[in-house]
Amino acid sequence: MADSIVYSVVVPVYNEEAVIEETHRRLRKVMAQTGESYELIFVDDGSSDRSREIIAGLCRQHSDTRLIGFSRNFGHEAATTAGLDHARGKAVVIIDADLQDPPEVILLMIERWRLGYQVVYGKRWERKGESFFKRMTASLFYRLLNRLTSITIPMDTGDFRLIDERVCRAMRKLREKSRFIRGLVSWIGFRTTAVEYVRDKRWAGDTKYSFGKLLALAWDAVAAFSNKPLKLATYVGFCLSLMSFIYLIIVVIRRVGDPGAVPGWASIVVINLFFNGVILIILGIIGEYLGRIYEETKNRPLYIVDVTEGIHHEQPAQETSL
Repeated sequence: MADSIVYSVVVPVYNEEAVIEETHRRLRKVMAQTGESYELIFVDDGSSDRSREIIAGLCRQHSDTRLIGFSRNFGHEAATTAGLDHARGKAVVIIDADLQDPPEVILLMIERWRLGYQVVYGKRWERKGESFFKRMTASLFYRLLNRLTSITIPMDTGDFRLIDERVCRAMRKLREKSRFIRGLVSWIGFRTTAVEYVRDKRWAGDTKYSFGKLLALAWDAVAAFSNKPLKLATYVGFCLSLMSFIYLIIVVIRRVGDPGAVPGWASIVVINLFFNGVILIILGIIGEYLGRIYEETKNRPLYIVDVTEGIHHEQPAQETSL
């Protein structure tokens, strides 16, 4: 029966009790228009509200609905990964539960998939309800990321996309801890195209991505796909050493030209503070990379499942061959 599923829709959920039933209703309405079999996989990422209870109720009412509930909050990327691990469709759609990405766009993605594209991502040409600051920082982030990494991550995109089952199988083989899903999909490759759409305001509830979480995600993306910050630390160290050497020559010349001159203590303090600050920054960058290596060596699972509803296979297909 599982082999007959054509579409899997993966929906990471964290404290979305206000919107989850509307999301489920609209997704079922859209997927019914395909006329083919589908499954809706809601991954509850340790919600503290009634999200899990609501989804479990939907699973009991609808045989096409699944629930994967984590033992605690592991993060959006881990929740998406769990959905991909359990998806059985020939095409897999990733969409957030907040309805900012309209489910109706999935039909356009399916059309492109039918044309032979293995990755169809949603490209936002308008973002309603988002501040100028957020749009500006998002644009800056993607431009910076594309300059720092050797892969090209499409501008103005999120995780909202359709991927072919072959891409999904490839994703299951990537088990790194610091995950950036849209970057991993770009790294895998395959034939890719975009569908443009207008991103709506949240249907209900508040965003779960604080500015701090966005910064952490941005750093995960940079650290996962680039070692250029380490190289930058080397370049900065080299430039500062050169500047110090030049300053040393200037001090010697002044000392020779004016033997009675007393060096100012203020300049020494300023120089020491500056160099110590740069050294700490460089050590911090190195520490971030070492911390990620440490996380990888522990080899812990990306997530732990507490409960499931509607999932009839025991193990995620992580080791499935392409």
